[in-house]
Amino acid sequence: MQTRWAIFLVLPAILGFFLWQVGPMIANFVISFTDWEVGSSPQFIGFSNYKELFFDDFIFKKSMGVTFYFAIGSVIASGISAFIVALLLNQQIKFKSVFRALYFLPSIIPLVASSTVWMWLFNPNFGLLNYLLGLLGLPGSEWIYGEATAIPSLILMSVWSMGQTMIIFLAGLQGIPRQLYEAVEIDGGGWWARFAHVTIPMMTPTLFFHIVMGLIGSFQAFVQPYLMTQGGPNYQTMFAVYYIYNNAFFYQRMGYASAIATILFLIILVFTLLVFGTSSRWVYYEANK
Repeated sequence: MQTRWAIFLVLPAILGFFLWQVGPMIANFVISFTDWEVGSSPQFIGFSNYKELFFDDFIFKKSMGVTFYFAIGSVIASGISAFIVALLLNQQIKFKSVFRALYFLPSIIPLVASSTVWMWLFNPNFGLLNYLLGLLGLPGSEWIYGEATAIPSLILMSVWSMGQTMIIFLAGLQGIPRQLYEAVEIDGGGWWARFAHVTIPMMTPTLFFHIVMGLIGSFQAFVQPYLMTQGGPNYQTMFAVYYIYNNAFFYQRMGYASAIATILFLIILVFTLLVFGTSSRWVYYEANK
């Protein structure tokens, strides 16, 4: 009887997973083998979409390159920044709760609203960032409007919204047993020994979580290019999901967009499995022998 009730209670979640997750994934994979324009019947064309992607579509190659650049850069930059801020906020300082709230606040602002604000900050003519650079006697930048600075600018924007990562790192720091630090101090170790031999090893599970979730989220970035750059300049911010959107809803090539989505899914899967596969070499769990 208890088994039946357990199955009955988890059945909505299981059905939802298959209906809204597995089902669309299978449908997307099937559609990727068709030539389907909105309003017409899909025509099976085999691997033609994939052949065009890899051999004829330079925009696809460009989009994958800039998506890799942004994903890896944003994960590293936001991770390092959040870790440093978490270390500072883990100290015994005045107004600690106020600082935590201030650092966390940008992460709860809707991305559409923050993108609008950052468009003004990045404006090369009257933006605040170039104004501050001018006060320091430094030359201004084109920010998101320059090919060389577009992706670094969006990475800088991702650092600004690191609040959730900072909170996770702070929780990880507070979960480190105090006796480990005391053992290092008894052995005569200084701050660097405590940091290198206690803090970093004990924080590797949290870092592992950040890398996995950060990569998955960064590979699916869409709002920034859609609102701020429209994929420019010169396709420098044509992220993969935005390119999928253009093909599906602008060019009405649903089959082609599904093929891009399938490739993106496989790339995310490979990166995730790669991180999981190497985790045993650098992630330390206290329960491990």
